[in-house]
Amino acid sequence: MAFETITTITGKIVPVPGANMDTDRIIPARFLKCITFDELAGKMFYDERYAADGTGKGHPLDAPQHAGASIIIGGDNFGCGSSREHAPQAIRRSGIRAVVAESFAEIFFGNSAGIGLPCVCASAEDIEKLQQLAARQPESEWTLDLQKMTLSSGVHSVAVQMPAAPRDAFLQGKWDAIVELMNAPEKVEQLAASLPCPSLPPRAHAR
Repeated sequence: MAFETITTITGKIVPVPGANMDTDRIIPARFLKCITFDELAGKMFYDERYAADGTGKGHPLDAPQHAGASIIIGGDNFGCGSSREHAPQAIRRSGIRAVVAESFAEIFFGNSAGIGLPCVCASAEDIEKLQQLAARQPESEWTLDLQKMTLSSGVHSVAVQMPAAPRDAFLQGKWDAIVELMNAPEKVEQLAASLPCPSLPPRAHAR
């Protein structure tokens, strides 16, 4: 299988404001009964976006000017709460290709990196600036550059941060653990052969 490098992501940005955006809010528990992650498309932030009768609450994700946005601008401690991997899956399956926030919960960050959803951090001041720009200039396209570690659009540019290991994995196309295993069958067999195999006690004969 071919490696997929992720170096730049270009698209419109959409603000999803608020600190401590937990995974229960990102994808409500009732949607975890899905058979495949594809069924989570369009379900991200469902209760934030819709009332019980299905009418919209006017969430930025549903605003016409933000239609087709590719990059979420979040707040502090994004993805906290339970460790459900459905949360980044719901975001990715709904067309979002990157998340920029002040900080991320560790498990959410790792789950996102494993499905090719880069999560990068920016300062609180830059997050506020980006959210204001998204409101004033929603049609603008932004580019997240994982080599330069910037998010930029025209004259506007902010610095972003990401730990070195996941950044290198994106740039080298080594973020997908399944692809890594499938492309190295010999190493998998060698490791399996080197592992100790537990011995079972002899079976007792029935009398």
